[in-house]
Amino acid sequence: MVNHTTPRGAEALARLSTFEGIPAPYDKKKRVVVPSALRTMQLKSGRKYTVLSDLSHAYGWKHKELLKKLEDKRKVEAEAFYQKKKAQLALKRQAINEADLSEVNAELATYGY
Repeated sequence: MVNHTTPRGAEALARLSTFEGIPAPYDKKKRVVVPSALRTMQLKSGRKYTVLSDLSHAYGWKHKELLKKLEDKRKVEAEAFYQKKKAQLALKRQAINEADLSEVNAELATYGY
């Protein structure tokens, strides 16, 4: 716990940002998996664990269903984005395979590439 009565603690709490779900600038960013932070890597088998939303709901937090609805919506949008991106990559791959680059390669060879 940070001591909020000291100047250092007050500044630390002023810098703290909390969000429900994924905030707007980060919901479009690529997500990565940090293996060292995975529960399966950190906890011994058989250990008990909890999920923050379940714990909060048990102590009176009233937005669990809203967060679930927003997360489902985000997943649908992410899947649509992924399918669109996959189609664009397939078109790009097809264009590269069909392109005749012999003239370009010959020109680049004269410059040492």
